Amino acid sequence: MPRIALATYDPGAAPSRDADLPVLVRALNEAGARADAPYWDDPDIDWSAYDLVVIRSTWDYSWRAAEFTAWLDRVSRTTRIANPAEVIRWNLDKRYLGELAAAGVPTAPTRYIAPGQDVSGLPTDHEYVIKPTSGAGARFAARYTPAEHETAVRHLTRMHAEGFTAMVQPYLKGIDTTGERALQFFGGRLLHASRKGAVLSPGTPYDADKVAHPGLTPWQPTDAELAVAEKALAAVPAASAPLLYARVDLADGPDGAPRLMELELVEPNLFLFLHPESLPRTVAAILSAGSGDRPARCAGAGPR
Repeated sequence: MPRIALATYDPGAAPSRDADLPVLVRALNEAGARADAPYWDDPDIDWSAYDLVVIRSTWDYSWRAAEFTAWLDRVSRTTRIANPAEVIRWNLDKRYLGELAAAGVPTAPTRYIAPGQDVSGLPTDHEYVIKPTSGAGARFAARYTPAEHETAVRHLTRMHAEGFTAMVQPYLKGIDTTGERALQFFGGRLLHASRKGAVLSPGTPYDADKVAHPGLTPWQPTDAELAVAEKALAAVPAASAPLLYARVDLADGPDGAPRLMELELVEPNLFLFLHPESLPRTVAAILSAGSGDRPARCAGAGPR
């Protein structure tokens, strides 16, 4: 009976936004595991007591990146963690898109502007998106026309003041008609796919709350979408263990061909509520990962 932690966030007084979590915990326990869902930042948790820690819905991590990375390092020294810590660290910063583009993965063209760098030279002939390289749920993201240059510069200035590096991408208008597609992989195989509508509406302030997955529906991925997803996953730097999960987010480029928007390897929403038939395969993959060997305990890495 492996002991498995599905690490999540503390929602405080509000209900958790992870609708899949209680269903997954219950299914794992019914399958013979001892599973629970501790908060990743709970100082009283002895992570070394688990055979596997699955990063499931640590959805406040991007506000606390240094704290989250330190937690990741501590946990990975005492037990197995999925995805592997080195992959999580690589995926925390969306500058990985530049590496994937260099490896031949079709992506949206991206310019990165770090604090202290010149914020001029924003697009003058097409709509574009500004968002941070470390973020989730469209936080600090907005869509601009060339006429909104001054507002976009204020956005960049605010992000830089808070220490964020910005990424500037052309707005892919195909999102408005064909949406974004999310291809979910689990245990090394396609689990299911979903499609959602546009997240960024014209004129929505960058600091406004946004619906992360509007109009979510099941989707049958095309051969072209599968090819881009598989190419992106093949370009992930080698890890100490196989990936347990991945979500590949795609949208159509100007030529109608799919392009990678994001590769979610940290804590992607699984959308099991939309695909309940995927629950048994998800459980089986987690149980299989939980039966592997634990890392050797580092000196001084006892219970905390």
